[in-house]
Amino acid sequence: MMKKKFPLQGIKVLELARVLAGPWAGQLLADLGAEVIKIESPTGDETRAWGPPFHGGDSSAYFQSTNRGKKSVIANFKNKEDCAMVKNLAKNADVIIENFKVGGLINYKLDFDNVKSKNPSVIYCSITGFGQNGPYAERPGYDFIIQAMGGIMDLTGESNGEPQKPGVAYADLFTGLYSVIAIQSALLERQTTGRGTHIDMSLFDTQLAVLANQGASYLNTGISPTRMGNSHPVIVPYQKFDTQQGPIIIACGNDKQFKNLCIALGWKFYKAKEYLTNKDRVRHRSSLITLMQKHMSALSRDDTLSKLQKAGVPCGPINTVAEALTDAQAMHRKMVYEIDNQAMIRSPILFDTFALKYKRLPPKLGEHTIEIKENLNRNTFWNRNH
Repeated sequence: MMKKKFPLQGIKVLELARVLAGPWAGQLLADLGAEVIKIESPTGDETRAWGPPFHGGDSSAYFQSTNRGKKSVIANFKNKEDCAMVKNLAKNADVIIENFKVGGLINYKLDFDNVKSKNPSVIYCSITGFGQNGPYAERPGYDFIIQAMGGIMDLTGESNGEPQKPGVAYADLFTGLYSVIAIQSALLERQTTGRGTHIDMSLFDTQLAVLANQGASYLNTGISPTRMGNSHPVIVPYQKFDTQQGPIIIACGNDKQFKNLCIALGWKFYKAKEYLTNKDRVRHRSSLITLMQKHMSALSRDDTLSKLQKAGVPCGPINTVAEALTDAQAMHRKMVYEIDNQAMIRSPILFDTFALKYKRLPPKLGEHTIEIKENLNRNTFWNRNH
């Protein structure tokens, strides 16, 4: 038996998905070694045109960020030959990822029930805005809408300002990650039972799930949490402070860290009874933060960070994207790598026994259509027996 070079080597994934959540899942599976074929319409995944910036005039940076490692095949589902080709791939796929509207693939006989009748062991992952059932199931669901409806925007921004969305597509990215967890779990279960399964992933469900402590706070108190800017609802100090050279973040997760912060900066008010414990500091948040900011305004950013880091106090600068990607830690960890002179951000996953697969750039539209069709015609592609 050939030794695997990659964790998911030999797993065949058919991606009938576009934009972000589904392609993000497909990209991660490709990183882990799966062979991923992305089916695109003749005009392509619309994110190819979401720019500038564009790479080489072909695809946007947005598309490039979420489609590495895949093969692209053009298929017009209204064309019988193209549809037959996709069905042939589906019949032999280990995993199918799709993000059509609920019921959108039934007419093409590419829905779960139809695919399962030909491929009983398929892991079929459907990603929609609101899931396969419920009063909103038929609605389209872009990330921005889900963030708004799922509570995260009401938690983000200054307390006296408007609700804000995070700087990336929060719900889409988390849904992609949860989808990969579900797919891997289903693949593992299939090794025992031989059965496939239908995974129902919803952006809305995911957004609610990652409300985490804020969701739990409401369920335990009946009081809806509100946005607090860069402050933490139950930990103080845990926020932004302004120094002479710009803002820094200080995150004291326990009483010892707060004491060490004060000692490192020569402050003695940690001894005050109002600030002895985190519970005290939360209760007297306003007076403490005002006092800390008054002292912090006179301090040097770099000197303050150096003193706090030596004292074991969690802290850091607020970096731009450029500063983050060129940071010494990012450089040491090789977070940015190149494929054929194109810079990309790698997956954060590192194994000591496996490598991840970073050998193929995001595909040009239809780059592999002829290759796949010829192999299918020769009956030499994706034939398998479970």
